[in-house]
Amino acid sequence: MKPTIKLKISIITPHKMTEIEKTLNDHNVRPTAMRILIYKYLAQQEIAKALLDVENAFAKAERSTIFRTLKTFEENGIVHQIEDGSGITKYALCEPGCNCEIEQDLHLHFRCSNCNETVCLTEHKIPHINLPDGYVAEDVNLVVTGVCEKCSS
Repeated sequence: MKPTIKLKISIITPHKMTEIEKTLNDHNVRPTAMRILIYKYLAQQEIAKALLDVENAFAKAERSTIFRTLKTFEENGIVHQIEDGSGITKYALCEPGCNCEIEQDLHLHFRCSNCNETVCLTEHKIPHINLPDGYVAEDVNLVVTGVCEKCSS
């Protein structure tokens, strides 16, 4: 009698893309493990984060990798950079459908002078500014400085 050979056949199913991977792909950014982690970290934040904050959250990662990831995200419209007057550049995720290059997507930022946290006020759009002929705006950044709700209570 011939011995029978049992073969275990497994069907390889294609990897189901997560929402984060889809978002990165939609912005022409390859979803590496580090990019997914940084995106997830920023998505969980209620305030804009400085490079140092992100580095501290991923202490074992190379600083240059984190910096390059944030720059890649910025160049591809995933995050926007905020110069809030504190001297420290901060980053926040763009809203879905946002295009930071288009004036209609520009919004206010609020920096608390007490706790130094910066938040995007996306529901408060920056109105269109009519510049004189010959003037071309390259950047628009409106930061309101004051005391946040948390510090004022």
